[in-house]
Amino acid sequence: MTTLVETTTGPIEGREKDGTFFFAGIPYAAAPTESRRFRRAQAHEPWSEVLTTKKIGPAAPQLPGSGLSDAPSVRWDENCLTLNITTPGTSSGRRPVLIWIHGGAYRTGQGGIPWYNGARFALHGDMVVVSINYRLGALGFTDLSTFGPEYEFSGINGLLDQLLALQWVQQNIERFGGDPAKVTIAGESAGGFSVSTLLGMPATHGLYRYAIPQSGAAHHTLPGEAGKLVADSFLQDLDADGPVQFMAASAEQILQAQRQTIAKLETPDTRETLGVSVSAFYPVVGNALLPESPLDAIRAGVGADVAVMTGSNHHETTLWGYEDQINDGQLERRAREMGDEHLLQHYRDARPNDSATDLMTAISTDFMFRIPAIRLLEARPYTERNWLYQFNWESRAFDGNLKATHALEIPFAFDNLDRAGVDNFIGPGPTPQHVADRMHRAWIEFICDGNPGWAPYSSEARNTMIFDDESGQITDPESQERNAWEGIR
Repeated sequence: MTTLVETTTGPIEGREKDGTFFFAGIPYAAAPTESRRFRRAQAHEPWSEVLTTKKIGPAAPQLPGSGLSDAPSVRWDENCLTLNITTPGTSSGRRPVLIWIHGGAYRTGQGGIPWYNGARFALHGDMVVVSINYRLGALGFTDLSTFGPEYEFSGINGLLDQLLALQWVQQNIERFGGDPAKVTIAGESAGGFSVSTLLGMPATHGLYRYAIPQSGAAHHTLPGEAGKLVADSFLQDLDADGPVQFMAASAEQILQAQRQTIAKLETPDTRETLGVSVSAFYPVVGNALLPESPLDAIRAGVGADVAVMTGSNHHETTLWGYEDQINDGQLERRAREMGDEHLLQHYRDARPNDSATDLMTAISTDFMFRIPAIRLLEARPYTERNWLYQFNWESRAFDGNLKATHALEIPFAFDNLDRAGVDNFIGPGPTPQHVADRMHRAWIEFICDGNPGWAPYSSEARNTMIFDDESGQITDPESQERNAWEGIR
């Protein structure tokens, strides 16, 4: 069975899937190709013939992933600015809307994978679910603004793709049974970074009412000088002196130059030289739409009207290093890179039986995810609409070495434990559906009513919801480790 919807740009035809209506690969912007490459996305030209939207659109150009949660290869194309919609019905229902922004370190991923299937949200929560693609890597986040005003926003074009998608939803979601006044934006990892950064962008005011950054807070942007370093290195690796060369390069050449730049800049030597870590091809601050660090903007009150639920997983960084056994010397060096000379001793005191590898997992997880999530909420003391969670359920995969690793919570929140590939991540044994039931229900309650069902977070009452075989609210988990980060930026 098919269904027809008239959007602001033209008619589209979707299909029934999983008991819902599904529209895939809807173009929300003009193709960012040819003269539009490296420039801010523009609205799509209208069409008159019915556009069939039954197939997921191609991902943004990207190098093959190497992580456990990455696909080894994806179908990609520069013409990638599409979104997918799952709805219980297209009649006017004024339903809540969830917009999902995928992760992948701003370099990989796409909105249309089985883990992000929104059918359970649509059916259990009577809501409309939208997932989006946006430009990644060098094509989405290289600051080329020195080459003229047409490239003013090239350092944040991937974010502005997301902004245009949010605007498209505002204009069209009623036609899919949704309510533009009841939008929640959510995402994990780089999707969580995106949600937090959008929260700190004044231009997004009024486009959503709630935000769920999962395992990603407002700290993953680059200051202007770091953005320039990335751009200069990229142009050198692309052998490009200016627009004539970088506009004429193939997408494959751009990806290879991106690979070289990442390998060159993301090293301990670069960190030591600059005094900061450089994550190449992350959003660059200092332009008219992202003038300052999103965390600073949030502290100043940007996004104050938005309710925020955020959190992290208990062993995030095992995803990238569960097989790495490190010694005390390596642990001490890497702990100093993240904190100060006293940081490691705090963790040793709190965890006297942990191995060096276990301590490294705890410190790096806190450095990258848990402490930034806490600081995001504590940057919003002017509101009580802050909630914090921690996902502690431990995977049985790889002999239990993954534990509560990065991205593991996604199929729990979506109630998608039966989707392709999830079983490899959770491992053998009984399906932990009871954990998914509790987490999925909390997400639904927040998206629908702005309250996930436990007490709000504040620096005075550090209420935290723990999702595990036995889920429940506790106060200030692992406080000794949290206190160790006081004064460390």
